Amino acid sequence: MAIVVKRITADDDGLFANIAADVFDEPIDPERLSTYLTTPGHIMVLALDGDLVVGQCVGVVHHHPDKVTELYVDEVGTATAYLRQGIATAMLTELFAWGRERGCVEAWLGTEIDNDAANGLYRRFGGAEDTIKYYEFKL
Repeated sequence: MAIVVKRITADDDGLFANIAADVFDEPIDPERLSTYLTTPGHIMVLALDGDLVVGQCVGVVHHHPDKVTELYVDEVGTATAYLRQGIATAMLTELFAWGRERGCVEAWLGTEIDNDAANGLYRRFGGAEDTIKYYEFKL
């Protein structure tokens, strides 16, 4: 069966019943999922092998008063058993297309310096590396 890449809406919450290991960082919480899918500017793409979720890619559209509209790519995840099959490329391509449809003219993301697979993927998309520092804050 071929992998299907699909844009997800709030009506698609039933697709999350069967998720391959390590696609998401933690188990899906139905309330968080609903909030995510119904919040304007939040977009999600899934990769499906039949009814099994084998990949996910999510982003947030940012509108600024002084800069162009941009797409922040928040997560890209593919099940280990499905790596190196072009799934992340297909999901990111779809997410970028959806971002452009929503007025985004730039996209950005962060990844670990030692994540060779992710860095290779982003370079293939023509991503320009930057030298930023990452901070997390507990709220």
